[in-house]
Amino acid sequence: MTIRVYNTLSKTKEEFQTVTPGKVGIYLCGPTVYAEAHIGHMVGPVIFDTIKRYLAYSGYDVKLVVNITDVDDKLIKKANERGISMEEVAKENIADYLHNLGELGVDQIDCMPKATETMDGIIAMVAELIEKGFAYESEGDVYFEVTKDAEYGKLTNRTVDAMQGEGGEAASRKRSPGDFALWKKAKDGEPSWKSPWGNGRPGWHIECSAMSKAILGETFDIHGGGLDLIFPHHENEIAQSECCHAKPMVKYWMHNGLLRSDPTAGKIGGRAEREGAAAAGEAGGKMSRSGGAGGLAKLIERQSGERIRFFLLRTHYRSTILFSEEAIAEAGIGLDGFYRLFERYERLTGESFYDLPAATTRKEGDFDPGKDELLTAIAKHRAAYLEKMDDDFNTGGAVSELFEIARLINKTIDQQKLEENKSADLSGVKKAFSVLRELTGILGIFVKAPEKSSSGDSELVGQLMQLLIDVRATARSKKDFEMSDVIRDRLSEMGVTLEDRKEGATWRLG
Repeated sequence: MTIRVYNTLSKTKEEFQTVTPGKVGIYLCGPTVYAEAHIGHMVGPVIFDTIKRYLAYSGYDVKLVVNITDVDDKLIKKANERGISMEEVAKENIADYLHNLGELGVDQIDCMPKATETMDGIIAMVAELIEKGFAYESEGDVYFEVTKDAEYGKLTNRTVDAMQGEGGEAASRKRSPGDFALWKKAKDGEPSWKSPWGNGRPGWHIECSAMSKAILGETFDIHGGGLDLIFPHHENEIAQSECCHAKPMVKYWMHNGLLRSDPTAGKIGGRAEREGAAAAGEAGGKMSRSGGAGGLAKLIERQSGERIRFFLLRTHYRSTILFSEEAIAEAGIGLDGFYRLFERYERLTGESFYDLPAATTRKEGDFDPGKDELLTAIAKHRAAYLEKMDDDFNTGGAVSELFEIARLINKTIDQQKLEENKSADLSGVKKAFSVLRELTGILGIFVKAPEKSSSGDSELVGQLMQLLIDVRATARSKKDFEMSDVIRDRLSEMGVTLEDRKEGATWRLG
């Protein structure tokens, strides 16, 4: 097993070797919680939730940290607009964010530190940078002096002269235009914390450096985020952390592609949500809520969390994802094929696919297919799946192998007429299903059975559906195909699919 990771710092794929043997620390930049979550906020968490699953499956002890920025200009502005405290705004939107993560099956996060809860560590780090000559105080503000860092710009390959800094009032207080704020003097009425430089609050970049250090240490394995965070956020994180600690901050910088509504529009949610932030290799431009930047909870209600997760994982994490509800619905068609296959498993065995025992580690999942033709093919596709995940966590390639496994199982069931032959040996097919459950679990899909009813009493809904199916069957027996089609079409409009089979019709949501 050799896992390879694309490192933004070196611009190459590198063999994955951890700081501490057998352990992995991952830090992912989380949201600034001034408004409800949009689908763009889910890209990184879904990807790194999956990466953690795969690393754990491969034998590593993994800690995944996703921070919460709960003090910021946008939060203060939103609080003033609504006449409530910044804390109340943050609390409300954190709850929304966590709910949406749960709906998309993101359950691998170990720590979610908040900037407001890390203030002592932030102030201590700023003081240390001043003491070491990398930062200076100016009229209650503290700035990092980029010219003192000989390696500044190494993540983006930019020179100091090419860097853009804050303009406006801040420019007059800085020694160089590229210097960035570590601490900001509080304005009247703003939330603030006491510091050696007066009351104020931290700059954006120092928050992540302090939070990652507190939980993962001065050097850790993986730092993730969107491409739009490479500059200035991650460039500045590297500068302040490495100057403070005199050692590398991160071994592997991993950046996911952005979510766009079409090839020319900006990313979902607009450009990086900070003054002076600029996308690296991606155009800016803010999108409207109708383009996807908001209302995620409603989108989940319409499409389901599993469908959205599957949609996000169909492409390689470094690729741009083109967002539309039509594209999510298309991903849902692929999911429906798996759901139908799981129903076949239940008809064959009388058991639920979701209760099927499956390997949880790479070693445990290895098996000898013997001379079984199906299992030999399944073993080949499992190996291809693992090879693609080893190659920079290529979930898009892994998904293609899942479809091949599903196709092979369906083909075997059809060719051997297993649904008709009740005395057939199902051991090979059950093993194939077990491998499918093993591999889909790594992606965080098909972890639990979808509910047949999203509201109301599911038993009553099932009885009502069976009544409609019986009425439709009666209409068909009387050759009243118009009524039969009306029932089918009206159910389809409500998101219910009917499937006609020899033994009778079945139904599902979606």
